[in-house]
Amino acid sequence: MKRTPVREIVWLFITTRLLLILITYISYILFTAPKYSNTPVDVFALFTSWNHQEVTSYLQIAQYGYRTLADLAFFPLFPWLIASISHFLGSWSYLLVGTLISNAALLGTLFIIYRLIVDVVGDDIAQRTLLYLCIFPTAFALFVSYNTALYLLLITGTFLAIQRQNWWLAGLAGLLAALTRPDSIFLVISYLYELWMQRTHSGLSLRTLLYTLLPIILIPLGTIIYAVYCWQAFGDPLAFVKALGSWPHSLIWPWQGIWQVLSELFWFHPQPFGSAIQACLFLNLSAILGFTLLAILGWRKIRTSYSIWQCCLLLFMLETLAIGNRGTLLSNQYFVLTLFPAFITLALLSKQYPRLHYALLSIFPALQAVLGIVFLLNR
Repeated sequence: MKRTPVREIVWLFITTRLLLILITYISYILFTAPKYSNTPVDVFALFTSWNHQEVTSYLQIAQYGYRTLADLAFFPLFPWLIASISHFLGSWSYLLVGTLISNAALLGTLFIIYRLIVDVVGDDIAQRTLLYLCIFPTAFALFVSYNTALYLLLITGTFLAIQRQNWWLAGLAGLLAALTRPDSIFLVISYLYELWMQRTHSGLSLRTLLYTLLPIILIPLGTIIYAVYCWQAFGDPLAFVKALGSWPHSLIWPWQGIWQVLSELFWFHPQPFGSAIQACLFLNLSAILGFTLLAILGWRKIRTSYSIWQCCLLLFMLETLAIGNRGTLLSNQYFVLTLFPAFITLALLSKQYPRLHYALLSIFPALQAVLGIVFLLNR
């Protein structure tokens, strides 16, 4: 087993965090300070400038609990972790604690992904995978107080436990993932596939097979725990399902959302050139099409269980969209961050085509800076 390059991974983590802090500082000054002003920076406002959108929702749940049905759309593990620490530190600490949890989860994820793939693809590809994840245009979502980094940590931890045949640990990590996001249920499919392959290659006895199959019940148990909480708090075990349904999303065919965005961009009532809606539609469409292409190209390049899980997650994204709404593919540019197998495929392709590597090094950080500033401005 190859030694984990701890120093290199930590330096990648620190460098990308410092760049995001620099973006925060510069953008705050450029867009809030009066022209030619010598007024000092409002330190409190500077450090809370990432507190927008879902960040605010998670922090409010952590501080005040689930108060409305709509709050239940945000799964509980992340706000519960924040609350368990900030309860002792005080009301000032919620944003800081949430941010620290996210970044600690990202650091853990980087080590796990490296260990997942290094023995198969080699050190260079493994480190490129981590680099592309950290500089991806929406990777600032792994820096702020979102549940994305925590979810990615638990998903990759589940796969690592499965690969090492630590089935109970895999089940426990899957349970925690199910308390973080609803689509964790797809881990069951990859778990069953890996177990079947182990039986085929190792000739497991029926008794051993049943024992290794037992931990799989822990994965849906996470969702059941949340359902029990909803039952006690709101009198309805499926309240979180209704909460998800309260958002402008519908169950549709996978191609409907893409077709709607294409029609809005090019033929049926196309958006004006240079409009904010056009830019948003283009970014989200690029994310979902790009990662769909990577899933196809990576099918025979990466571990099959990774591809199965990735395809399930992509279908879930495409079948639960805001059809009829201008935000049809909204948030998918953040959701794709959890598709870690796609970053492995991208690293493999960039090794084969060196110009792709240099193009990504130029484009990804620049886009991350731009989109990070847009987020900071609450746009």
